[in-house]
Amino acid sequence: MIGGMAMIQAGFVRATADIDLLIDVSKENQARVRKALMSLPDQAVKDLGPDDIHRYTVVKIADEFVVDLMGRACGIDFASAKDDVEYVIINGVSIPFATPSLLWKLKQTGREKDELDRMYLRELLKKG
Repeated sequence: MIGGMAMIQAGFVRATADIDLLIDVSKENQARVRKALMSLPDQAVKDLGPDDIHRYTVVKIADEFVVDLMGRACGIDFASAKDDVEYVIINGVSIPFATPSLLWKLKQTGREKDELDRMYLRELLKKG
């Protein structure tokens, strides 16, 4: 879990319109992600092509809520990020959230909302 939901988990409460997931793009994992997203009411993941996550920077699955799937974010892939997460149990499911240090790396963009996130993360990381 990266993006706004991970920022909220890190303590910066702000609005977010979607759930951002940095995923392992192996065929096996993509099949697991697809199966999980099939549990959403509209099953919008059916429209996901087999190479979409490789072809596009962000793949939006617009269902009951929007899930953005990414194979890379700011040059970071799942393999590089997987050891820099904190697991949170939600409804009995262990969810990996990006740590503040990983979020800092992922927020190096020109977007205004990322600047606000960086300001928060800078202070959080200073506190240690």
